[in-house]
Amino acid sequence: MSTAILTGQPVPGSSIERDLRSLGFDVRIATVAADAERLVAETPCDVRVALVDARFVGHPHALRLGLTDPRFPLAAIPGAITARPEGRSALTRALARENSTPTLARENSAGGGTALAVASLPDSLVTALDDDGTTVHRVELGSLVAAVPADPQARNEARQAVAEVDDEAVRLKSAVKSRDGFFTTFFISPYSRYLARWCARRGLTPNQVTTASLLTALVAAGCAATGTRIGFVAAGVLLIASFVLDCTDGQLARYSLQYSTLGAWLDATFDRAKEYAYYAGLALGAARGGDDVWALALGAMVLQTCRHVVDFSFNEANHDATANTSPTAALSDKLDSVGWTVWLRRMIVLPIGERWAMIAVLTAVTTPRITFSVLLVGCALAATYTTAGRVLRSLTRKARRTDRAAKALADLADNGPLASFLGRVSPRQLGGPFLVALAGTAVLAVSLFSGVTWAPVAGALIYANAAGQALRRPLKGALDWLVPPLLRAAEYGTVLILAAQADVNGALPAAFGLVAAVAYHHYDTVYRIRGNAGAPPAWLVRAIGGHEGRTLLVTVLAAALTASQFKVALTVLAVAVALVVLVESIRFWVSAHLGGAPAVHDEGETA
Repeated sequence: MSTAILTGQPVPGSSIERDLRSLGFDVRIATVAADAERLVAETPCDVRVALVDARFVGHPHALRLGLTDPRFPLAAIPGAITARPEGRSALTRALARENSTPTLARENSAGGGTALAVASLPDSLVTALDDDGTTVHRVELGSLVAAVPADPQARNEARQAVAEVDDEAVRLKSAVKSRDGFFTTFFISPYSRYLARWCARRGLTPNQVTTASLLTALVAAGCAATGTRIGFVAAGVLLIASFVLDCTDGQLARYSLQYSTLGAWLDATFDRAKEYAYYAGLALGAARGGDDVWALALGAMVLQTCRHVVDFSFNEANHDATANTSPTAALSDKLDSVGWTVWLRRMIVLPIGERWAMIAVLTAVTTPRITFSVLLVGCALAATYTTAGRVLRSLTRKARRTDRAAKALADLADNGPLASFLGRVSPRQLGGPFLVALAGTAVLAVSLFSGVTWAPVAGALIYANAAGQALRRPLKGALDWLVPPLLRAAEYGTVLILAAQADVNGALPAAFGLVAAVAYHHYDTVYRIRGNAGAPPAWLVRAIGGHEGRTLLVTVLAAALTASQFKVALTVLAVAVALVVLVESIRFWVSAHLGGAPAVHDEGETA
């Protein structure tokens, strides 16, 4: 159990002990400074410890935000500081120094010990930690109150300020993401936050709600696969229900501060699994009605995944860039100051809320072909809008990208052993990374439509060389963040085109499975980078060939095998890749969770 140490003489009528116990703390009292240091030393090293001024007046949720968030080794609010096990040593050193500083203590003539000074010990510790260069997370409390009154009048004023703000209303409001889409903000969050509170009061965890959302989406996909109108209507309703639960899990995490590395991974991974499983269900349902839309389903998955890679690459490239300003960014900020333009721009990019609502409605009232066609057009327009804006920002800003950003982009590129070898043996750099990758992708695209059986193999070899050339130097150019999306589009597009050209029943579903397996690997790479866990191990990239190795292999299989054999080969390759990446990924994330990896909360895609 976490331990909270109240520093100083208890104040009659104070609720601080009760509030701390309600948050799961074992409360100890330290009336003298030496007791505070001793009690910290006696607290087991593997539990959280907090020091709270006994005069503290504030909202219970202010204490919850300041003292129970698992993401930060050290965190503080006025009058309180907490340390997780990894931050304990820094807190202990600061406490020892504070107790030895005569200006912060005075002699207690009655007890013969050293009484805590009028100044708040927790606040003094925060100052000392700052002076040491130790990072202490300061919680943004907004309208919540957290204070250490110096006299009875100030105490009464603080209590009145607490009474004027509804603690629970603030907690509910803060459970909702600050930058959600229009549909989520006005049609989901007004009631999903109460569902999140209902779950919290019944001891449900965010991971359990996330799993329920996945199961609901899978049932929706199954309903769509029936190919009946009733099935399509049920699928649309269940997809919206799944999205409500998807919003609820994040709101539950924020409401109860139940953040974890495993939870962030499950939430992000299941979002992709739900959407793409639903695409497959729609395609199966259409096939039952005699309409083959697997090419549209795979195209939608390719387009949506490439959109996400554009988002990830741009954000990683500019995560810690210096001089990160441009006229385009200034215009965007100006537009954000006009209320209606904010909602319009969030709707244009077709975030998950608007996208799933559109899919659900179209599924219920139209056909899978119309659903996919509208989805492809909408996602293409959204991709054009967002990518064009980011290209303009990149060309007009004078940003200097860091080595960390360049490393992240290189990891996202997913170059395998073939590209790395060709990049090393090439006599010289052929050009800038973006232009080289663009040229290689263009050559591959032309070869795929040439009509010559073995031309795609030659195109894939040129593409592999271009991928190796692109990563010969750090990806720090203005448009180098586009290299990973280009490589994703090249690999996924190759599988889609060759499967469609095979023109045999089952080839496109097999291609769908292969792209889904590879996309999972690429998403997993992103989530590891976001969680500061680094890229997947090199042996995994080598085992599944890298993007250029898989692309070359698929072109060789298409050229050397009959259409029926090619279908079987794609199926075997999909299963092999899926098994390898899933086993390694699950092992990694479960081990990280059990090993006490720092909790993270990735807001992910705008809902």
